[in-house]
Parts: sequence; C-alpha cells; structure tokens
Amino acid sequence: MALIQSYSEEMALLRKGGAKKGASVLLLALALMPIYAPERLVFIATVIAIYSIGVQGQNLLIGYTGQISFGQSGFLAVGAYTLGHLATRGTPWPISLLCAGFVAGLFGLIVGFPSLRLRGPYLAIVTLGFGVAACQVFVNFEVLSGGRMGLTVPKLSPLLGMSKINSYYYCTVTLAILFTIASCKIVSSYLGRAFIAIRDNETAAEIIGVDLTHYKLLSFGISSFYTGVQGGLYALLMGYLEPSMFNIMETITFLVAIIVGGIASIEGSFMGAAFVILIPKFASAYQEMVPVIYGLAIMFVLIFEPKGLFGRWRRLELYFANWPFR
Repeated sequence: MALIQSYSEEMALLRKGGAKKGASVLLLALALMPIYAPERLVFIATVIAIYSIGVQGQNLLIGYTGQISFGQSGFLAVGAYTLGHLATRGTPWPISLLCAGFVAGLFGLIVGFPSLRLRGPYLAIVTLGFGVAACQVFVNFEVLSGGRMGLTVPKLSPLLGMSKINSYYYCTVTLAILFTIASCKIVSSYLGRAFIAIRDNETAAEIIGVDLTHYKLLSFGISSFYTGVQGGLYALLMGYLEPSMFNIMETITFLVAIIVGGIASIEGSFMGAAFVILIPKFASAYQEMVPVIYGLAIMFVLIFEPKGLFGRWRRLELYFANWPFR
C-alpha cells in the first residue's frame, strides 16, 4: 500500500465525486442561462458575478489574513475611473481592466503600510479615511471625475452576434470563474497558509518565519487588485461614472457580503454577493429598509450562524451525505 506523500493526497480522501458533479451542473446552468432566462435575470446574474470578484478579494484580506479594512469604496472608485479614462482614450477593454486592477493594487500597497504597525479598530479607521478621501478627491477634481456631467465609459461591443447583456454576462462570469480558481490556488498554497498564520497569531507566525511586512502588504495588494477589477467591470456595465456611486454604503455592502456569505470562504463570497444584490431588488419599494435588513442579517449571522450561508449549506450537504447515519 502506497504511503500518502502530500497534503493534497490527504484531502483527496475526504472529497467525493458529488462535488465535481455539482460543479459541472452549475457550469452548465451558467452557460445556458442567457438562452432560457429573461434579460432582467441575466443582468442581475452579471452584477452578482462582478461583485463576487471584489468580495473574494476582501475575503482574502479580512477573512484569511485578519486585516480589517473599510476602504473598499476607494479601491472600487480607483479601478472604475482608471478603466473609464483608459477606455475613453481607445485602450482595449482587457488592457484597461488589467490596468484598473494594477492601479488599485498599487493604492492597496500604500494603504497597507499602516497595517505594519496598526491593528483592529485603528487600522479600520485608517482604511476608512482612505475610502472617504478617495471619494472627495474625485468630487473636487473634475479632471478625474468628469465634472458635473460625470464620465461616460464606452460600453463593451457585442461578441459573436450576441446581445450586449449576454456579452457582458459571459465575459464577467468567465472572469469570476478565473478569479475563483486563482483564489482557491492562493488559499491552498504557502501564501494562503501564511495569511492564515498572520490572522491566527502574528507573533507565532513571525516566530516560525513568516515575513509579516511582505505578506500583509501582499494581502492588501491582491485584495485591492480584485476590487479594482470589480470597479472596472462595473464601469463597463454601467457606461457612466460619478463620485456619488462610490460612497460609504459600498464599503458596508462589502462587509455585509463577507459576513453573511461566510468569513474565510471563497464559495461564501458568491452567496454573500448574491445576498447584497438580491435584497435591494426584492425590497425595491422600500429602499430605506435595505440598511436595516443588512444590519439584522449581520446580527442574525453572528449570533446563530457564524460561518454564514456557506456554513449552513455545508452542514446541509454533510447531513444529506451521511443520512440516515448522523
């Protein structure tokens, strides 16, 4: 009998074929959705896919590295306006999108420097200051924001004879899948284990050889890159930008998605993104109640289901997998 040589071989003992079958069914459903679903649902699915990218990035920072950040709205604005300015100058959208991620990631590295000395609420206040400052910069500098008329962003051209919304859908879902694969690779690599070690105990992580400076800044950079890409995709989808779109409510939306979906859960990022997008749709007649619903949802999750929606899904999955032996 061959001995197990690696961590991946150990984890393979716990995996079952059902996960692969479920993923295959999900991918097939995503591929066929624009064909059978109305355009309104396709648009909502597109927005969920866009938000899931940014939520994954913030989960890497907050959930896996344990660095509290309230500056998501600032990184989102930087990514959106970077793509907007490049796109209006004729830069192809894939290059513009990549640049949006890199510029936001650069700002993430800069904002991440206080994390080398600050923790907890102090770090949260610093990052919140960046988010507010970024919004004010775009408000007061018309050359960046486009002034009172805002900034018009050229929309994505239809692909292969498809409608615009279907083209957006397939592009964003493909990118969301690619970012999900990248997130899973990060979490399962040495980089991810270093993030988790920092989250659990910084002193112990440093003792065993984890470079706190390197990995904290890397975590801020990666998460900001994800958020910048989300901002760029959002700009392409909306075709119009103004600073008021990137207020403190965007930061709250990120935090709600992370907590409700499941902290330190890549799969939960999709559930959290779906929650924050669908709730305002269902409560469209009572928009003033959306913040109240978000607050109640956070309280309920933290008290009764700390692992979020994905934690509950995982429990149900294990329950039925082991039924009737439980």
